[in-house]
Amino acid sequence: MARSTARVATDRPGRYAKQLAAHMGRKVPAEWSEEAGRGTLVFGAGRAELTAEDGALLLAVEGAEEDLPQLEDVVGRHLVRFGTRDELVVAWRRDSGEAGTVQRLTGEDG
Repeated sequence: MARSTARVATDRPGRYAKQLAAHMGRKVPAEWSEEAGRGTLVFGAGRAELTAEDGALLLAVEGAEEDLPQLEDVVGRHLVRFGTRDELVVAWRRDSGEAGTVQRLTGEDG
């Protein structure tokens, strides 16, 4: 399995992770633990891990290499939408060392 990670700077990582898990949980299996500060999303093409740290939300997606761009986009795009006020930017880095996709607000989003 290929893996891609992103570190999203925010002073509300737990809040965003909880919101992402709750939203995605309407369509895919999802869980979030406030106590552990960790959660997962399970997609047909792979899975995502969410980890809240001081000052950042850590994201990781795993799946077949050809599915990474879609997994990055789905997780990143929804997070950016929730974090509009904070102008969150999700920049993925693949375990292969290459850059992944980037999700951020654009003029048409705001």
